[in-house]
Amino acid sequence: MVKTIIVLLIIGLIIAGIILSPFLNKQRRNRIKRRPFPSLWNSIIENNLPIYLRLSPNERRRLQGHIQVFLAEKQFIGCGGLRVTEEMKLTIAAVACLLLLNERGEYFPKLRSILIYPNTYFVNKTVAIDDYVVEESSEARLGESWTHDQVILSWEQVEQDTRNWQDGHNVVLHEFAHQLDQEDGSMQGVPNLLHKSDYALWSQIMTQEYQQLRDHLHRGIRTVIDSYGATNPVEFFAVVTETFFEKPQQLLDQHRALYELLQFYYQLDPFQWA
Repeated sequence: MVKTIIVLLIIGLIIAGIILSPFLNKQRRNRIKRRPFPSLWNSIIENNLPIYLRLSPNERRRLQGHIQVFLAEKQFIGCGGLRVTEEMKLTIAAVACLLLLNERGEYFPKLRSILIYPNTYFVNKTVAIDDYVVEESSEARLGESWTHDQVILSWEQVEQDTRNWQDGHNVVLHEFAHQLDQEDGSMQGVPNLLHKSDYALWSQIMTQEYQQLRDHLHRGIRTVIDSYGATNPVEFFAVVTETFFEKPQQLLDQHRALYELLQFYYQLDPFQWA
């Protein structure tokens, strides 16, 4: 009898913990957001994120809160002899949290660690040529997003992208867009949407725009969307996210339906910042 009561109490505590966990987590994050934002951090972001001062005061405050939560929850690891600095953490967090500015996503819930290499890094690839031949090669990379718990970045590329904002290329926006895509456990170029009815419109516009990009590239027509987006629907979502934040006016002019779809998803209008 006593054992049964103890087991029931334990089960009750577990259930209560599961029910209360989201509420307690939200409270904890709200406390972190209310902490004073260090003036040094603000100066670093002003220097390293070109559009920071174009945000409204309310948007800057929200971004600061998201950055504080991000830094509290994620681990940064230097690779290849790199010593991770406060500037590196803040720069990466600031760009990544632009994607969450209006509460899109739950701070990349599957992500635990951001690995930073000083520059281009290499990974070994093994490709089966046929049933009997396997080809091994070394591939240079600037960033990647893992389904489980890691994002890998080249700091040299991060610096280059922040210095050249509006060129349509941003490794942090790209890899963290993949993280949004992976929240349901798989990457298909479709992030979690608010309503079931949203998926039909997403599929219609994204498929149409993806096929148009492939057609334009085949015909040699220049486009504001980088050609890497034609690789597959997964990369298309990441690439158009880069374009949405860095070249909003051109994307709006040339691909209004796509721009409005991303505007609805991110609940942002980067055109106003330009």
